[in-house]
Amino acid sequence: MDRITIPALAEMKRQGRKIVGVVAWDTPMAQLAERAGVDLLSVGDSVGKNLWGHATETEVTVDEMLVVCKAVRRGAQRALVSCDVPAAADAVTAGRRLVDEGRADMIKVHAAPEVVRQLAHAGVAVFAEFHGGRAVAELVDEAKRLEGAGAALLDFRHSGPEAGAAVVKAVAIPVIGGLGGGPWLDGRVRAVHRLLDLEGFAADVRDARPVKGD
Repeated sequence: MDRITIPALAEMKRQGRKIVGVVAWDTPMAQLAERAGVDLLSVGDSVGKNLWGHATETEVTVDEMLVVCKAVRRGAQRALVSCDVPAAADAVTAGRRLVDEGRADMIKVHAAPEVVRQLAHAGVAVFAEFHGGRAVAELVDEAKRLEGAGAALLDFRHSGPEAGAAVVKAVAIPVIGGLGGGPWLDGRVRAVHRLLDLEGFAADVRDARPVKGD
């Protein structure tokens, strides 16, 4: 089984093959995603709010992200693993720890091109996040600057069909999206827990219907 690499994702973009990613925080979910054939496992800082009950995602620490990054890495045999750098952390120092200790293949950061350049110079592969809601020309320019700084992948959130398609065309690196993404991007990322049909499962149990997997 060949591992997905950053060059492999770039080749998928060139071939027009969509990249499939999920946000995961533990080994079992990573293993389930692997069986489904996903290309990217994104260890999101959303773990703090959605799993541990923090009021916001910004409360997560590097040490907490290391715990979940290591857990996902243990479950990932094929998929590429990306790990978020906490918002309050020094991006370069945290990025190196998440790669060296957490064994992430790349790190995701919402930062200026200069920070992306520092990370790239430190030997850290960067998944750079930026958001829509601005003029298309401005978004295309930011995407090009992030690519020029050394970003290997872009997370374009709230892209929209016009800006999303323009950015995808403007850069050679893959552009994928979680929140507000769509088919106009090179791929999509969704949180694993949002893909679970828990309501359907509960209805099946209550109505004594066969549950898938029984």
